Amino acid sequence: MTIKQLSIFIENKSGTLIKVLNTLSKAGIQIIASTLADTKDYGIYRVLCDNPAQAYMLLKDSGINVQLSDVIALSIDDTPGCAAKAISKISDAGVNILYLYSFLWRGRGVLAFRTDNNDRAGEAIMLGKLTFLTEMDFK
Repeated sequence: MTIKQLSIFIENKSGTLIKVLNTLSKAGIQIIASTLADTKDYGIYRVLCDNPAQAYMLLKDSGINVQLSDVIALSIDDTPGCAAKAISKISDAGVNILYLYSFLWRGRGVLAFRTDNNDRAGEAIMLGKLTFLTEMDFK
């Protein structure tokens, strides 16, 4: 039920983001969605891509600090209120969402998020008849 997300730690200085992007581009890795959160000294660049295992190895081999983590990706209608309904089902199950980002993929909304309890979130997704995406959906 989860997909792999790259969490890339980059210094807040010129050239560090482009090094990551060029490394992925040269290997033909397609970025599906990304978000960048910064602090004073570094940023966390979270990336969903079409080949996270290969991207992880390429970045690691390039000396870039990267981790793979599990996130859940829900497919929702691209209409007002659908995100609230989906997240309510997760929240009502007592699951805490640690972070979330959203994007459009092939005409549908996608909510990508990390929780404090993926097993409980999975139960809520099944009981709530929500549609989750797998890594194959991004190929």
